[in-house]
Amino acid sequence: MDKILILDFGSQYTQLIARKLREAKIYCEILPYNTSYKELLERKPKGLIFSGSPCSAYAKDCPKPDKNVFNLQIPMLGICYGMQMLSLNSGGKVVAGKKREYGFAEVKITNINSPLFAGLKQSKFTAWMSHGDEVTKLGKGYKILAKTANIPYAAAVNEKARRYLVQFHPEVAHTQYGAKLLANFAHKICGCKASWTSKCIVKESVDEIKKTVGKGHVICGLSGGVDSSVAAALIQKAIGKNLYCVFVDTGLLRSDDKSKMKKLAKDLKLNLKIVDATNMFLKRLKGVSSPEKKRKIIGRAFIEVFNKEAKKFKDAGFLAQGTLYPDIIESVSVKGPSATIKSHHNVGGLPKRMKLKLVEPLRFLFKDEVRALGKELDIADDILSAHPFPGPGLAVRILGSIKWDDLEILRAADAIVREELHLSGWDKKSWQAFAVLLPVKAVGVMGDERTYEKALAIRCVNSTDGMTADWTRLPYDLLHKMSSRIISEIKGINKVVYDITSKPPSTIEWE
Repeated sequence: MDKILILDFGSQYTQLIARKLREAKIYCEILPYNTSYKELLERKPKGLIFSGSPCSAYAKDCPKPDKNVFNLQIPMLGICYGMQMLSLNSGGKVVAGKKREYGFAEVKITNINSPLFAGLKQSKFTAWMSHGDEVTKLGKGYKILAKTANIPYAAAVNEKARRYLVQFHPEVAHTQYGAKLLANFAHKICGCKASWTSKCIVKESVDEIKKTVGKGHVICGLSGGVDSSVAAALIQKAIGKNLYCVFVDTGLLRSDDKSKMKKLAKDLKLNLKIVDATNMFLKRLKGVSSPEKKRKIIGRAFIEVFNKEAKKFKDAGFLAQGTLYPDIIESVSVKGPSATIKSHHNVGGLPKRMKLKLVEPLRFLFKDEVRALGKELDIADDILSAHPFPGPGLAVRILGSIKWDDLEILRAADAIVREELHLSGWDKKSWQAFAVLLPVKAVGVMGDERTYEKALAIRCVNSTDGMTADWTRLPYDLLHKMSSRIISEIKGINKVVYDITSKPPSTIEWE
């Protein structure tokens, strides 16, 4: 099968490159930036992509590839930092830019006939920039392909060597025609055939699970969400009745999560056990305000519950989770020196030593890919279209320490938000929506009396992969209805605000 390899220099966007290529039905793998020349040769790629990086190309400890990699006789694409690495190797010059470019920029194409821009009917497009350094002199054999108002070389090519350079990020959804440019590189420049599909992913995942687990038994932490449901269905396809699903009631759930869980297990014919660990979780979270500490406490508590339950099942030596790549890349540097944004309960929150071995079949997939996988496994649409819900539950939607009364308030408010979204049809038009209880009080007037109650934020975003997101433009009438119901029906709240921040610079969740 034709493949593209991606060298990861630590960019937060690296996996987006892979996702875009997969959308073009191209098989690809992400490898550490220092992967040896020999290993790359053995993998026989048809093309190589250098990712971006949070580092400067001139930093003392900046990540650099094996010097022999530049000798590979295959097409290469350098993105942002990758462009700078390829430029320096060919005798180009990179300096700290006079103006740091972050956000949107207009790219003007100077050579519309390049195969990189094949199919584009205009010479200008909007691209996402995120860089401080810039190329001020092209290396030997290179010529300009595009520029912006601030930088002379937004894109360049060495046609003889088949080296393509772009300073912008085509993998980010904000870049107009970005997916097209990456597909052009794979198909028209590298000559890859479109043969990578969800059916292929299912087959490879099932084979890998069988190889890993053998005749052993797996406990799956089932939450009822898209990720854990697809993971459970995939593992069940591989090992059948040797899968045991455990649903943990942490006390941090929404009002209808448990009932939905029971229906899901029945529909998918899963072995399910519900464990009530409310007291355990709330006791350990008492007085804890730090979001990082919350996630780590919750992660450890989950593992304790699963370790305890594992003893009740014969040969249970594995723990399955619906972990996705956004969880990993925001938690810990897996492939390169990427910055840690926040620890996820199922990644950074896990203890270093566990009795159970992890099985994570979705570990390098994004939400949209998981949903496509779910369709391939014949999982019901109402499950696949459900909004994401974080593993730590409402614990990361109550800012500050957690109290039972606050949980009840948030549960009720969240139910109203989701109900009104459903009734209006906006649940199908948005990616994720929820309520956040704020650690502030506001003065209000209710029934001609002064009140001093809590404030609540409503958050609704649109996204495809969870790595970037834009706030949803909900109708004012809908927001008014949500706010009126929350204040009228829930004692303890007298102010409702709407979050209009995108990701980046914010995250989707508040904690």
